[in-house]
Amino acid sequence: MSQPKIARIDQSKLRESAYEALHEAFTRGAFAPGETVSLRTLADQLGTSMTPVREAVRRLVAEGALVDTPSRTLEVPPFDADRMRELKSARLALEALLLEEAMDRIDDVAIDTLERIIVAPRSADDMPDLKQNYDFHFSLYRQSGSRVILPLVEALWLQYGAFLNLVVKEKAANEIPEHIHHEEIITALRKNDRKAAQKALALDIERSFKLLLPET
Repeated sequence: MSQPKIARIDQSKLRESAYEALHEAFTRGAFAPGETVSLRTLADQLGTSMTPVREAVRRLVAEGALVDTPSRTLEVPPFDADRMRELKSARLALEALLLEEAMDRIDDVAIDTLERIIVAPRSADDMPDLKQNYDFHFSLYRQSGSRVILPLVEALWLQYGAFLNLVVKEKAANEIPEHIHHEEIITALRKNDRKAAQKALALDIERSFKLLLPET
């Protein structure tokens, strides 16, 4: 099995850099549900000692991205349909609030930035670009200026990352153009059409959940 790609870290800021690199890897779906994780392997990939990795992993356990099992094995939480449904409900509610706040502040320069993100060249592996998806959403959400809701949404994405690992492997993931709802959001932003923007965002969030939970 190939190892997840994790960016090597800045040795001058070991503790925070280790956490940020692992947080980014979990958020973009580098690890699958039920996958076991080795501290030594993570340290080797990051190019650092065990100590900053151990501290970063403690934070990820507290945030729900990892589980410290009774056998002391670190494990990505297994697939859980009920947990997915709860994540979906939370994302729909909180991300709608961030979008509403963002639309009060966003300008043409920020909208142009969103557009550049989704038209940027991508890899040739025909898989959805999860980093591009993350960059689009959080570039939009940061326009809200939120200091309370934004960290909550970041935590939800961290927990949902493992499910994304499964989503991108679904054949149906490529049946709908990758950025169709992102494009709808951009169009709505330019028109200041809040109803259309909220509808496009909801469809975008629901899209990935439907691949793993067809009844939702």
